[in-house]
Amino acid sequence: MSNVRVLVSDKLAEAGLRVLREALGVELEYRPGMSEDELCGVIGDYDGLVIRSATQVTPRVIEAAERLRVIGRAGIGVDNVDIPAASRRGIVVMNTPTGNSVTTAEHALALLAALAKQQIVLSNVMQIMFEQRHIAAERSCRQFVRVAGHRLRL
Repeated sequence: MSNVRVLVSDKLAEAGLRVLREALGVELEYRPGMSEDELCGVIGDYDGLVIRSATQVTPRVIEAAERLRVIGRAGIGVDNVDIPAASRRGIVVMNTPTGNSVTTAEHALALLAALAKQQIVLSNVMQIMFEQRHIAAERSCRQFVRVAGHRLRL
């Protein structure tokens, strides 16, 4: 069986690229940052396309993708892929919905901690205070809550 050609058109972590490079029967090309015109010019030579959020897989790209069998989105959503156009061509579109669940949870906890510490200030409130010349009151409005010893519930 001949090798399948896979194009990675967005930045991808070296660990992810290594998995693809070491896979038997996979010929990988890494070309992040291509324009739609550039992608249309080369996509016809590939069996697979790996994207993140920067690449827009438009009907024009799919039309040029003569050999394409699969589009893999390294991430949660597939809103940057024209799914109906891909489906009409029989191209499978898949994503990795749990791929960044740990970083998402960490981010949520960091935001909760920031809110508990009242580090996030609404910019429009600050703007109103500035316009009304109540800047002196801004510092006295902050009341910090100690996080230690408290439970943050999700």
